[in-house]
Amino acid sequence: MSKDFIARILGMLVFAVIGLYYGLQLPVPDLSHLVRYTIVSTLIGMLVGLILTPYISTRPVRYLRKNLNRLSVESIVIILAGLIAGLIVAALLAFPLSLLPDPFGEILPFVGVCLFVYLGISLFSMRQNDLSGLFMNLSNKREGGGGAGGWQNINRTILLDTSVIIDGRVADIAKTGFLPGTMLIPRFVLNELQYIADSSDAMRRQRGRRGMEVLAELQKGSLVTVRISDIDVDGVKEVDDKLVILARQMKCPILTNDYNLNRIAEIQGVTILNINELANSVKSVVLPGEILQIAVIQEGKEMGQGVGYMEDGTMVVVESGNKYLNKDIQVSVTKVLQTAAGRMIFAKPEDK
Repeated sequence: MSKDFIARILGMLVFAVIGLYYGLQLPVPDLSHLVRYTIVSTLIGMLVGLILTPYISTRPVRYLRKNLNRLSVESIVIILAGLIAGLIVAALLAFPLSLLPDPFGEILPFVGVCLFVYLGISLFSMRQNDLSGLFMNLSNKREGGGGAGGWQNINRTILLDTSVIIDGRVADIAKTGFLPGTMLIPRFVLNELQYIADSSDAMRRQRGRRGMEVLAELQKGSLVTVRISDIDVDGVKEVDDKLVILARQMKCPILTNDYNLNRIAEIQGVTILNINELANSVKSVVLPGEILQIAVIQEGKEMGQGVGYMEDGTMVVVESGNKYLNKDIQVSVTKVLQTAAGRMIFAKPEDK
């Protein structure tokens, strides 16, 4: 049986008793009228209870739970703090307001409670990021942590996508401390990762298990806080869509290397931290004319070309380099080409 059905039955019984009670209180001339009126009022009470009970019991609770599931723990704490602050201010003003002449002395204390509770919750919610960062900064100073850093970054939350967990580089980046804040992994991302790890396809299964290992490494060895949350988005099935909606609600960036998610998020105004773009940005900068030491390891696509790689993985195409296969040679950079796939360097042997 559903909760709504149970609530309707209980509500029907409660309202039937109320209808019976008020039916017995009606001024009637004789017993037969009393019986008829009592039966009618009882039936009306049963009907009202049967129809209205879910709207005043289970459905408001369901609506409240649905909206609370969308909120992060930080948001709930901030809202409660605003509620308490509003109640304190209202309590301080309640006594002076109650001394006013009637009807103001009776009405204004209640109005003050409603007004200041609303203002407290609204003010704390609007300044949520600033307040959370301030509390974190004060706590950090009290524990003897560094006080010169920007506290806005200390409290930053970063949503992790499934692709970036499987990629694995996020664990190495987290160890360096270049990602301040909290890495938040929603439960639906973890479920997708587990689904991939249980796949019948061997390659997908291997990638999913690698993601699980990276996640365990993140939780143990990184310098940032990693948190798994049950926060969810109702009415949406796709993981990417859920991440974008959550990022908009929480006003936080998404860490990913998924090109499609990157484009969708940017269109909707969500900040994206793309690991591929970071990798391209930190590669060594070389200029035409510079001398490099390169090991030619394979032939290129064009006739006579050889291919080698720098320490950061940048491809170096060497003109007439096929003569130097499996040798370390000095090359002179002739051209640097930036493509969507990364940076490519063209060079020629220095002794040529």
